[in-house]
Amino acid sequence: LQWSSPPEAIERFKSQEIWFGPPQFYELCRLCNFSSLHELHKFSSDRALEGCERWMPVMLTASDGYIQLLPGDELYPEDPDYTGEKKIIMSTDKKVEELMKEGSVFHRIVIKNINDLAVYVNIQAKYKHMNPLMMNSDCPDYNSRL
Repeated sequence: LQWSSPPEAIERFKSQEIWFGPPQFYELCRLCNFSSLHELHKFSSDRALEGCERWMPVMLTASDGYIQLLPGDELYPEDPDYTGEKKIIMSTDKKVEELMKEGSVFHRIVIKNINDLAVYVNIQAKYKHMNPLMMNSDCPDYNSRL
């Protein structure tokens, strides 16, 4: 067990020293918005009564990777399969880069391989929440001291 700041954890992930899933990568990118624990505490206290929402990521399989679509993304389905009963499979022959060039409204995690993730968000977060910093596991350049 070793304490790591969010940027340090992302760096350790990039170097394949540790691994975490896309949701944890997303949240670590969110935490990189805060330069101190005090700043994070103030933010969370200020927005505590605003509410929250539950998300269901939807996986889109591309020819060279995956995209986890989140609510608000232009490719997110109107009626996502929350239970898995519908067995909806979203796939395309396009490459991830093509999908990114064609799109304009993003709330997604791009997965090129197990240690190559990128978060892309350009929508307004609900409930006065903080969007994650848009970054990928190849460029940890942030100023967090958490």
